[in-house]
Amino acid sequence: MRRAPRSRPGEARRCEGARGHDAPAAARTLVIGYGSPIRGDDAVGPLAAESLSAQPLPPGLTVLARHVLTAELAADLAAADRVIFLDAESGATPGSVRVRELAPDPGRVSTMAHFHDPRELLAWCEVLYGRAPRAWLVTAAGESFGYAHCRLSPAASGALATMLAEVCRLMGEQPS
Repeated sequence: MRRAPRSRPGEARRCEGARGHDAPAAARTLVIGYGSPIRGDDAVGPLAAESLSAQPLPPGLTVLARHVLTAELAADLAAADRVIFLDAESGATPGSVRVRELAPDPGRVSTMAHFHDPRELLAWCEVLYGRAPRAWLVTAAGESFGYAHCRLSPAASGALATMLAEVCRLMGEQPS
């Protein structure tokens, strides 16, 4: 998997001043970047997570990079006050970044071993642990999802800094 490019001058890469730095231990934030490293721009989620975890992390922040969302992650979600999912999307303007607040979707609870939608994982968290954290999905639109590509397109690569800025912004929001 190709490493995310280093930030250029003027690009926000650290979450300086985010409330997450001074947050009490109860304000636990989990960031999960997911996607396939061999599907070109689908790797933007894990690459963003790796880029975030390469810098000093504020107290209470845990960052994971995964290929897929699995049932085992429900326990991690249950221990968090908020979770931010990072993923790629297709069908939007390449390089654009979108943020959506998520809610558990009980209609998506299934017996599948792998999850394709974070709302299903949130629903499992609610079913198994009686609670789900506040959650968001931050996506970057890609343009190249071909197999064996193993690198991001310029559009997806350019969206990494914006994705990380959105994570910092969301970390500043108080969990409910």
